[in-house]
Amino acid sequence: MRIFLGVTGASGALYGGRALAALTEAGHHVGLCVSDAGARVISHEVLGEGPRPHSYRDVAERFTTMFARSPGAVDLLAGDDIACSFASGSAGARMALVAPCSTSTLGRIAGGTGDNLIHRVAEVMLKERGTLVLIPRETPVSLIQLRNMVAVTEAGGVVLPASPGLYTMPETIEDMVDFVVGKALDVMRIEHSLFPRWGQPDVAGVLPGDDS
Repeated sequence: MRIFLGVTGASGALYGGRALAALTEAGHHVGLCVSDAGARVISHEVLGEGPRPHSYRDVAERFTTMFARSPGAVDLLAGDDIACSFASGSAGARMALVAPCSTSTLGRIAGGTGDNLIHRVAEVMLKERGTLVLIPRETPVSLIQLRNMVAVTEAGGVVLPASPGLYTMPETIEDMVDFVVGKALDVMRIEHSLFPRWGQPDVAGVLPGDDS
C-alpha cells in the first residue's frame, strides 16, 4: 500500500521516525515529506546537530537511513512537489499520516489554505474520503487550535494527540512513542506489535476485572 507520511516542525520528530519504521516494516511504500521546519527539528532532536541543518535533503536522507526498515520503499518528496502523485486525488492514494503535526499545519489543513505538499495531501485525503491522521504534540492548546481540531474532525480526519498511555508500563521514551504511533496505525487499520494490548497478561500483569 502507498502511504504518505509528513513530518512537520513540531517537537516530536521521533514520532515520525517510529512511524516510518513501522510502515516500512509492515511492507508499505511510503512517500516521505519533511517540511523545512521539520528538518530543523530532526537535526536538533534526532541527529543532535542543532536546529540549523546544512541541507534539508541530507537530513531527510539520514532520517530515512536511521528509521526505514526498507529504505528502497521510501520516496523522498520535496515540500513544493505538488506535481507528485500523492497530490492528486486521481492517483488513488488513500492514506496519510502527519507525525508530528505542528499547530500551524493543523490550522492550514483546517482552513483549506495550504501552500505545501503536506497541506495538499491532507486536502486530497479529506476530499477523496481517504484516511487522514494528524498527531499534534503541543500543549496546552488554545481555543483556536481546539476549533481547528474540530474542523478537521468534522471534515473526516482523525486528530490523535501525542498522549501516551501509561497502563502498558513503558520503560523508555521509545515505548511511549510507540504507543502513540501504534494508536495511529490502529486508526489506519495497519497491523503492528508496537505496544501490548489491554487485556493481555503482559499489561501490568493483570486482566481487566481481575481483583486478586
